[in-house]
Amino acid sequence: MIRLFPLLLALCLDCWIACAQSKPPAPPAKAPAGMLPHDRHDGLTIQVDPYLEPARAKEKFGKANPLEAGILPLEVIMQNDTEQPIRVKLDSIQLEVRLRNGGRQDIDWLSAEDTAVLIAHPGGNPNSPGQRRLPVPLGIPVGDKKAEKIAAALRPFTLDADIVPPMGKIQGFLYFNLGRDMELAPKSSLYVPDLVIVPSNKVMIFFDVPLSAAAAP
Repeated sequence: MIRLFPLLLALCLDCWIACAQSKPPAPPAKAPAGMLPHDRHDGLTIQVDPYLEPARAKEKFGKANPLEAGILPLEVIMQNDTEQPIRVKLDSIQLEVRLRNGGRQDIDWLSAEDTAVLIAHPGGNPNSPGQRRLPVPLGIPVGDKKAEKIAAALRPFTLDADIVPPMGKIQGFLYFNLGRDMELAPKSSLYVPDLVIVPSNKVMIFFDVPLSAAAAP
């Protein structure tokens, strides 16, 4: 009986090894179910988080809430998983909006200053159906203390870095004037066309991130 136990233990161990070897490999890890809308290639991931809920936007921005002025605050996160820095031309980033008539309109993002003017003076927001959704840059008029105060509150949130460091990330908000028609947001995509790998100046393929995934249940 004393010699039987080691024999049984050895048999059990052999069976366990055989089962482990015959077990199929684990499937590749999937992206988290709650992952934000994103586009990913060449070691760079760009995610977007549209602030469409009034309560959430109010909690984030307080009295400097762009959503109340018909402006979509869109948080952009760029994650670089390579050993090389990547430069992004921020001025070229646009929101591609698919209109109800089947057309498309490309909207440039607003600076913190221009956003602040529209928040401070909502009557100047071009939200009539026949007008352009993209306003001419306004700047803050001299002596407009209300707009200056709002701009000061928005600047810390605004995306202003154009270099994504190696194995690092940058993030911040861009503001798009949708003329109070937030139903257009899920039909839109963030278009990031101009990126280069530093120092080789190798041009990267554009990124296109649909906001529709953020509205999906």
